[in-house]
Amino acid sequence: MNVIFQELPGLHGARIGIATLDAERSLNALSLPMIEALSHQLRAWQDDPAIACVLLRGNGPKAFCAGGDVVRLVEACRAHPGEVPPLAARFFADEYRLDYLIHRYPKPLICWAHGYVMGGGMGLMQGAAIRIVTSNTRLAMPEISIGLYPDVGGSWFLNRLPGRLGLFLSLTATQINARDALELGLADRFLLGDHQEELIHGLQRLNWQEQPARQLNSLLQALERQAVPERPDSQLLPRREYLDHLLDVADLPGAWRAITSLREDPDPFLVKAGETLANGCPLTAHLVWEQLRRARYLSLAEVFRMEYTMSLNCCRHPEFPEGVRARLIDKDNAPRWHWPDVESLPEAVIEAHFQPTWSGPHPLADL
Repeated sequence: MNVIFQELPGLHGARIGIATLDAERSLNALSLPMIEALSHQLRAWQDDPAIACVLLRGNGPKAFCAGGDVVRLVEACRAHPGEVPPLAARFFADEYRLDYLIHRYPKPLICWAHGYVMGGGMGLMQGAAIRIVTSNTRLAMPEISIGLYPDVGGSWFLNRLPGRLGLFLSLTATQINARDALELGLADRFLLGDHQEELIHGLQRLNWQEQPARQLNSLLQALERQAVPERPDSQLLPRREYLDHLLDVADLPGAWRAITSLREDPDPFLVKAGETLANGCPLTAHLVWEQLRRARYLSLAEVFRMEYTMSLNCCRHPEFPEGVRARLIDKDNAPRWHWPDVESLPEAVIEAHFQPTWSGPHPLADL
């Protein structure tokens, strides 16, 4: 299942739960067995009065979690063309239940988000009570390149970014560093990469029976003071005013034209964003525009229910399998999109992604 669980002793009988994603070769991409194991253990720790807090981390130097196991999903899509594969129905339901559980977790849940944190990794990280980033952290939602869309609660956390930055990140797969994550509210603490063991030892030495929140905060503050000189410069926020103006448009085709025009910009950061969208999936772009619009006033549970509907429909349509084929399976980086023209993509196709694929109550109605 590629997840390791440990319980370390603390003071006065307290225990610290540690969940480690252990699929280093795939950058800790989430498989269904990993999701199920995490859900089971987090619920057990939630109900165990001796567990004082939980640390969620990933093995290997490159990534906390670079996303979900979309290759396996696409294999299932190919075996069930035009249908919702049973694996997809189960995978997305279990993944979103796990993400929702983390958002609502009643104990301190600390996520050590080093290296690449993308897609499904963002879903795990963003719900955590304390989101730690390091000097090599790179956060992104890269679904524009594979014909999916920013799910795992992206409709929730991207909508809460200032100005048009949520739209920009969704359409360009731009990677942001630790400084940007902190200033955008996508992370809480910046620590040094070698602080993890010191953090764990500190958690073991806390008296969890007396003002634990204050003690935990003091521990994190002390570690962060040592790390401050290593914080990288912000990349995104200095460009926010320009991007807000650029994306002051009425519709998605307008946003597409504005961002793809950045390929001629003198700023390499913006050039890369423009090139990524120009090679991205037009259907995904339309779904991004619509999901952010529809989710603006939704609750967290409603967001996950909407995204579940969208994800199952992505599995029924051709763009997601084709995007994963081009980027991750054949790796020719030449997707042949079924709907290549962003200006004339049928409205009915977009609307179909928000329609239930099942009869009866929503499978996530109990969230």
